[in-house]
Amino acid sequence: MSESARLHGGHGHGYLPAMGRDGLLPLYDPFTRLVGVRSMHRRLADQAGIAAGHQVLEIGTGTGNLALLVKRRHPQANVVGLDPDPLALGRARRKAARDGLDVQWDLGSAAELPYPDGSVDRVLSALMFHHLDEAVKERTLTEVRRVLRPGGRLHLVDFAGQPHGVFSRWAGRNRRLHGNVGDQVPTRMREAGLTDVAECGRGRLGVGFYRATR
Repeated sequence: MSESARLHGGHGHGYLPAMGRDGLLPLYDPFTRLVGVRSMHRRLADQAGIAAGHQVLEIGTGTGNLALLVKRRHPQANVVGLDPDPLALGRARRKAARDGLDVQWDLGSAAELPYPDGSVDRVLSALMFHHLDEAVKERTLTEVRRVLRPGGRLHLVDFAGQPHGVFSRWAGRNRRLHGNVGDQVPTRMREAGLTDVAECGRGRLGVGFYRATR
């Protein structure tokens, strides 16, 4: 999952640690289980249509839960998790080693992907996009398009929905969430040159599931 947070979040890192502070990282996995992130991961993985031999990249992988789920389900896929947080990646590596799962963990930015053009079949992003400021969102989607093979797809889940209720109150306090309301996520995908853009459904906590193709 993009379960760590990410770029340009301050806190002396150039990204926002998963729970806001490095010292709270051990609470991250229990917190995500409590709020139902596992079910979001399963749904996103189902929608991605991953096959044997696919090169799968999760941007903002954090502690690696989505990447590990994909590898368990698709052992013949090549799975890579990318995140700017070395502490979160350390946890991801330990979980992979414990479970005997061969996942590649890379330290880096979603806005500057360290992979060749046209080298990835699926890019996954889970609850990461809202952490990015507007310029970084644009660069990230442009980079995603660059690394996808023709016909490759981005599958993304993040906070969305209409500005009311709990989401409205949260969005009102977090300027970055404003950029996720309504059709702004699919609009940005199209502006980055991605095609076949679609919203594939909604989930709990006001999240939307999105798909786009190179």
